Amino acid sequence: MKRMVSTVAVAALVLGGTAVGSSALTHGRSDDETALAATRKAPSRGIEARVDSLLRRMTTREKLQQVQLLSDGQVTDADAKAGVGGVFSLTDPAKIDRLQHIAVEQSRLHIPILFAYDTIHGYRTVFPVPLGAASSFDPGVAGADAGIGARESATVGIKQVYSPMVDVSHEPRWGRIVEGNGEDPYLGSVMAAARVKAAQGSDYGATDKVVTSVKHFAAYGQPEGGRDYNTTDLSEQRLRNLYLPPFKAAIDAGADTVMCSFNAINGVPGCADPYTETRILKKEWGFDGFIESDYTAVAETRACPAVPAGDGFPCGHGTAADAPSAGANALMAGTDSEMVSTFIRDYGAQLLADGRISRSRLDDAVRRILRVKFRAGLFDHPYVDQTRAADPASFVTATDRAAARTAAGRSMVLLKNAGSTLPFSATKSTAVIGPLGDDQHDMLGPWWGQGRDEDAVSLYQGLKVQNPDTTFTQGCTRKNVEPPDAQDDDACSDADLAAVTAAANAADQVVLALGETREMTGEAASRSDISLPGDEQKIIDAVKATGKPFAVVLFNGRPLTLGPVVDSSPAILEAWFPGTEAGNAVADVVFGKVDPGGKLPVSFPQRVGQIPIYYNHEPTGRPCDVTQKYDSRYRDLRTCDPLFPFGFGLSYTTFDVSGPRLSRTSVSPNGSLSATVTVTNTGSRPGDDVVQLYLHDPVASISQPVRRLRGFERVTLQPGESRSVTFTIDRSDFGFYDNRGRFVVEPGTIELYAGDSSTASKTESFTVRRR
Repeated sequence: MKRMVSTVAVAALVLGGTAVGSSALTHGRSDDETALAATRKAPSRGIEARVDSLLRRMTTREKLQQVQLLSDGQVTDADAKAGVGGVFSLTDPAKIDRLQHIAVEQSRLHIPILFAYDTIHGYRTVFPVPLGAASSFDPGVAGADAGIGARESATVGIKQVYSPMVDVSHEPRWGRIVEGNGEDPYLGSVMAAARVKAAQGSDYGATDKVVTSVKHFAAYGQPEGGRDYNTTDLSEQRLRNLYLPPFKAAIDAGADTVMCSFNAINGVPGCADPYTETRILKKEWGFDGFIESDYTAVAETRACPAVPAGDGFPCGHGTAADAPSAGANALMAGTDSEMVSTFIRDYGAQLLADGRISRSRLDDAVRRILRVKFRAGLFDHPYVDQTRAADPASFVTATDRAAARTAAGRSMVLLKNAGSTLPFSATKSTAVIGPLGDDQHDMLGPWWGQGRDEDAVSLYQGLKVQNPDTTFTQGCTRKNVEPPDAQDDDACSDADLAAVTAAANAADQVVLALGETREMTGEAASRSDISLPGDEQKIIDAVKATGKPFAVVLFNGRPLTLGPVVDSSPAILEAWFPGTEAGNAVADVVFGKVDPGGKLPVSFPQRVGQIPIYYNHEPTGRPCDVTQKYDSRYRDLRTCDPLFPFGFGLSYTTFDVSGPRLSRTSVSPNGSLSATVTVTNTGSRPGDDVVQLYLHDPVASISQPVRRLRGFERVTLQPGESRSVTFTIDRSDFGFYDNRGRFVVEPGTIELYAGDSSTASKTESFTVRRR
């Protein structure tokens, strides 16, 4: 789908001279159109010739070394000399450079090592967590994060980053929902492509660029029960319509590596699945980079023996009898590089002799790895610039901080603002209350890279800069104990609550800092209860009893069940984990310098029992009607709606979004039409809105989702200003994949809905003709 904006405007908020937003508008292209434009390059003849020459000279042992990926705790000088293919999680530039010198100067063929790291939302300069960045509905936010993270990573010798994570998820209990873009495949595709393009640039061999690894292939974000690493079972059409589009967008954007996943899809582990790895990714999509396994994912495919194998690697899927079989299955399915476990390397020679793996497949895996190394410029410039790596000015610069601050401000979502409680005055006394109020550590969120607590700005620090008459009271004692004695609690004593009351009474206005610690989200951090931890609701109740105006600022990495919070709080600001500039960015929003124009990328359930709940669900023959008994609803809820729907978010001003105006009322199966939507700022303050266009196919050979996001544009408008946004709808929008994996376009009526959330009600329709 293509997007056009009728006027030239800046859809970015500027702080500290750094803009994160719609630079594309000045060229007549919208941000999501720019992000999704395919930029994957054709193979270079020069590189292919160099790969062929090198491959012909390699021994079997050297090839098996190239498919091995070791951790920082595993790798030795001997591995580097033997020609190990990759190393991850090593961040000391001196150690990286030393190992690289050994590999290049002492291995027989002088093949450099590819060093990798989990730069998820920043390396040293930490941006909002990806779920927060997705709330911006601005690919410029994702791009700024990825671009700065790439530069800082490359500075220390890292040339591959294990991001973006593009798993679509309907599971807020799942801890890793924080790493992705939420529940929608279209929004996820735009953000994925933006991150890939910013991190890689036009040439990831450049000194400030890296190659991206898109993860986790595939459908890792929908584990049963929300428990990390759990199995996934889904239909062919769901796989292709819901879960694969962000991966395809990332590949089209040029991503050259992919990480296969821990989970099994329909009983087949992701790193031993020839259907997803070879048929879809490599053959259908033409992917010519390499696939690496996730951490010990190859080992985990084997059955657990009655007597432990003694190699220290996990097991359990049971699709391989033993270690050699696990290695053979993974390689022949399409996995090119094995992370941590060493089965392909250790047993490869015997597997070749036994005919259980083919030499052509091994050569293909090595060819793909070498191709990426050549494209990354490692054969020409393998070493770390130690002067640059040691220079503090290479990291967390003033410009980087300004970009992170702008990104955090654009990522916040105003969930409630009764009586225009916010923005607060920066001249009135303010009390910051809550266990996260003066916390730097948790502001960085999970997967904080090499971010440092001392670089982060706490909420209290940020508010106090803009309003010196600000105090802080913790209110609760934070607990977060790791298993098996896990306690995700905030314990409030009577004395604590008395201090809360006293602090609130002494101030004109109160900001409550509540939510999760960063350890409560991310990998291996599933939660069965996703309400506020511990006694945090007691803090809200105590402050409410004082009668002072207050706002709840939430720091968290997943949707929470916020029913009691909504009932008792006049204003709620979803800040997610904002990153290095957390406190400054929240202060900008709380004091009204920045309009909270973000929208939710994922639905917030009323109760945990509603999960999974998502806007783009398929219809049923008995849709929810709370006045009827025999329909699809819960007996103990008076609604089937989420607490907050996908695409929802308030502003300090108000907007009116028109219905779509169509350029034509019918199209051929290969045709297109345009839909123009006008948005007007009807309030008294400048602000941001996100125009959203949804599509529904009411009659099809298989049931279609009740809504599908097919376009969005974030705009900044002055009071009384209007803007028209034009969306182009074509077969990629009104077609779909069927259960045989075929993309089909069927004749019939298509409904379009325009608005600023997934509940958009202004509609128009057109017809897709048979020919």
